[in-house]
Amino acid sequence: MTADSGAPRSLHLGYMYWSNGTHPAGWRLPEAVHDRGFDARYITELAQIAERGKFDFFFFGDRLATGPEYQLSNTSVLSRIEPFTAAGYIATLTRRIGIVVTANPTYYEPFNLARLTASLDHICAGRASWNIVTGADGRAAGNYSRSEHGDATARYDRADEFVSVVRRLWDSWEDDAFIRDAATGEFVDGDKIHPVNHVGAAFRIRGPLNVARPPQGHPVVLHAGTSDRSRDLGAREADVLFAAATTIEHGRDYSADIRRRAAEFGRDPSRIAILPGLTPIVAATRQQARVLYDRLNALIILDDDIRFGGRDPGHWTPGPATAGRQAQGEGYRNLGALSQRVRVDLTGAELADPIGPDTAAALNPVGRALLDTVAARTGRSVGGQDPLTIRDLLYAHIVGGHVVVGDPNDIADYIQAWFEAGASDGFNIQSAFLTEQLETFVELVVPELQRRGLFRREYTGRTLREHLGLERPVNHWAQADTSAEGR
Repeated sequence: MTADSGAPRSLHLGYMYWSNGTHPAGWRLPEAVHDRGFDARYITELAQIAERGKFDFFFFGDRLATGPEYQLSNTSVLSRIEPFTAAGYIATLTRRIGIVVTANPTYYEPFNLARLTASLDHICAGRASWNIVTGADGRAAGNYSRSEHGDATARYDRADEFVSVVRRLWDSWEDDAFIRDAATGEFVDGDKIHPVNHVGAAFRIRGPLNVARPPQGHPVVLHAGTSDRSRDLGAREADVLFAAATTIEHGRDYSADIRRRAAEFGRDPSRIAILPGLTPIVAATRQQARVLYDRLNALIILDDDIRFGGRDPGHWTPGPATAGRQAQGEGYRNLGALSQRVRVDLTGAELADPIGPDTAAALNPVGRALLDTVAARTGRSVGGQDPLTIRDLLYAHIVGGHVVVGDPNDIADYIQAWFEAGASDGFNIQSAFLTEQLETFVELVVPELQRRGLFRREYTGRTLREHLGLERPVNHWAQADTSAEGR
């Protein structure tokens, strides 16, 4: 909830489950858990830890295609448990924390998605949420008997219609449709069960849904994305937006844009929570956290040919079209790729070489941002007593995303700065590795946020909507009935 609503803003924290964490080499740490991604009891333990920390929700992402290339960039997406199955299990073993499931409208049908989400909301007594993704990996089409994945316009056209139909299906039973009068034999009021009778460009759906209206009315809707169509979808439909901003300035701009769009769609902009992803690498002291960050990076697998990644040197000629490329897997973890990105030839350097002032001054804006990233994460600087090296810059090139390194006060300061600047309403917290980093965040950072009066000490509601300060939607059929009575 934003200040525009007239009520005090509340900090919100979600926890996004990555089975092996977000750091590309996190699973290799001796203390990391990396072999229980399909163990329902372990996943439940993680959800219970997050619930102990009073998180708003526990978030299952998903991806519908895979390949061995992910073993270097993100082992957590190489193979992963199906979200609805896992969510149904942990729903019965948690009490308050919301449960987010990801489902792609490109490869679901509105009726079965509405049925799954409504059923999950009943199972967890009003704590369910649907994360809408449209999917960027075209290989998914081959797993669903599709000839093509479709371009972004086609996928978002389908998603727009899909969400509209799902909301109608959730509403197809009015809240008081059940009579259950044993004396008269009346079980339901048929006038309060409504076919959808939708005919659109992508779907022809009769309805009604064969599941009672969800306890929340509509499960909470999440969405993530940065494109223009994605922002429109989020501003029109989402209760929570999983943003990709990594600076306060970017976060402010994104938030302002989403709230402007929401107002244009007739929504109250203050009713949308914007939560960027954040991976805090946290330890009891700042120095311990920096040592941990260095330990993680030391386990990253670099290209065998550290200079050119096995390619012709000309392949890495720096140019503006490639300056923003982010490192992924094999073939991009080398000095040629780094050189291309920062627009300075570093292929003749050694990894241990300090970066001098002249080299730093020659870097493009991407390169200078990487220097700032290294300084923030490690405390090293150009020309300082603890010099920033080529290796540090290469690691920052590889380990992208929104990462902050420090002690509990550092992490709380960072979260508070974003929140108070209006750049976010909180964060989707992710762990570099498990289980220790989740436990440390809950045991050390959450109490600091609570001490500052930023975050709840106890849950005050029962449903995810209540955690987020959202009202329960009125059934649109009931609204129509009320309007008719008033005429």
